[in-house]
Amino acid sequence: MSAENGGVSETQAIIPIRHCGGCGKDVRTKLSCPTCLKLGLIPVYFCSQECFKASWGAHKKAHKLIPEGAPTADDDRHLRLFRGYAFTGALRPYPISDWRNIPKDIPKTDYHGLGVPISEQKSRAQLIVHTPEQIKRIRASCLLGRQALDLAHSMCKPGVTTDAIDEAVHNFIIANGAYPSPYNYHNFPKSCCTSVNEVVCHGIPDMRPLQEGDIINVDISTYFKGMHGDLNETFCVGEVDSDSKRLITGAYHSMMAAIKECKPGMMYRDIGNIIQKVATGYNLSVVRTYCGHGVGELFHCAPSIPHYSKNKAVGTMKAGHVFTIEPMINLGSWKDKTWPDDWTAVTEDGKRSAQFEHTVLVTETGVEILTARLPTSPPLEFDIPAECIF
Repeated sequence: MSAENGGVSETQAIIPIRHCGGCGKDVRTKLSCPTCLKLGLIPVYFCSQECFKASWGAHKKAHKLIPEGAPTADDDRHLRLFRGYAFTGALRPYPISDWRNIPKDIPKTDYHGLGVPISEQKSRAQLIVHTPEQIKRIRASCLLGRQALDLAHSMCKPGVTTDAIDEAVHNFIIANGAYPSPYNYHNFPKSCCTSVNEVVCHGIPDMRPLQEGDIINVDISTYFKGMHGDLNETFCVGEVDSDSKRLITGAYHSMMAAIKECKPGMMYRDIGNIIQKVATGYNLSVVRTYCGHGVGELFHCAPSIPHYSKNKAVGTMKAGHVFTIEPMINLGSWKDKTWPDDWTAVTEDGKRSAQFEHTVLVTETGVEILTARLPTSPPLEFDIPAECIF
C-alpha cells in the first residue's frame, strides 16, 4: 500500500496545479488550448473538455487579439520567462516593445544609464523639510504628472494596448522637457506602470489590447526641474462588474480618508489604521508588501508609509514633508506574488486589485494634494463618496 499524498494519487501529484481559463478554479490539469499552442502563445489550461467547450466562445477572441507577425513564446525573450509558470489569474503577458529614446537635452536621473539609483542608496533615513523653492519645483513636477495621467486616462478604452498608453505618456513627458521617472529605475523597461485586473502594481506595458470589463491602474512619475512627482489612478474599461466598482470605490475612499487627516503632529503609522478601517468597511483587504514613500529630489526616500493597521512606521508629520499615500486594495486575499519578469505583482488568488496615489504636502494647517485632479481631468467612472471631497 502506497503512502497517502494529501488525498491525490502519485500520478496526479506530478501534474501541477493550474488556473482554469474557463471556470477560474485552481485544479491539476494538463488540458490546454491547442490553438494557443499552435500560435506559440503561453498555454491557457482548462479543468475539463466540458469547461473548454463552454468557454470556447470567449476564449477564442484572445487568438484574434494577437497582431499579425507578433512574436510568440517561441521567439520572444520576454514571453520565454513565463514558460511553465503557474498564473494566479486569467491575465497573461504579451510581448513588449523596445526601449524608447530619451533625447540628449532632457535632464537625466542618476539611474538613467545603469539602472541603479545611487543617490537613494546613499541617502539617510531622515525626513526632509522642503523649502518653499523646493516645494515650487515639486509642485511643477506633480502638475506635469497629473496632465500625463489625464492623457493616459483618456486612452483607456477597449482595443487600446498598454504599450500605446506608455508611448503616449513617454512622448508627452519628454515633449515637456521632463524625464519619466520609472524609465530604467532598477532596469524597469518602460515609462509608466500599467496594472490590469489582478495586477497589484508595477505592471509592464505590453501589446495586450484592453478589453471591455477590464480595470487598469496607470502609475505616472515625472522627474522635472530636479524633482519627482508621483501619482496613479484606477480606471474602468467600458462597463465593469459590481465587485470591481466596489473595489475601485473602496480603494479611492481609503486613500482620501487618510489624506484628509494628515497634518503636523500626526504619526505616520496612523495612516495605515485609517486605510485599513475604510477598506474593511467595503469588505476588502490591504496589500502589505508595498508602501507609500517620501518623494522630491529622490524618487523614493523616507518616510516609508505602510497602508495597513498596527504597522511600525516611524516619524511624525511636519510642515514641509512631501510623501505619497498609495494603498493597494484587493477583492480577496491581501497577499501577492511576483511574475517571472521580477516586476509585475499580482494577487495570490487571482482576484482583482485597485490602487490610487497622490503626492501630498504637509502644510502649517493641514495638507495639500500636489497631484490633485484638475477641472479638465476626465471624470472617474464611479460615484465619489461625499466624505472624500474636501
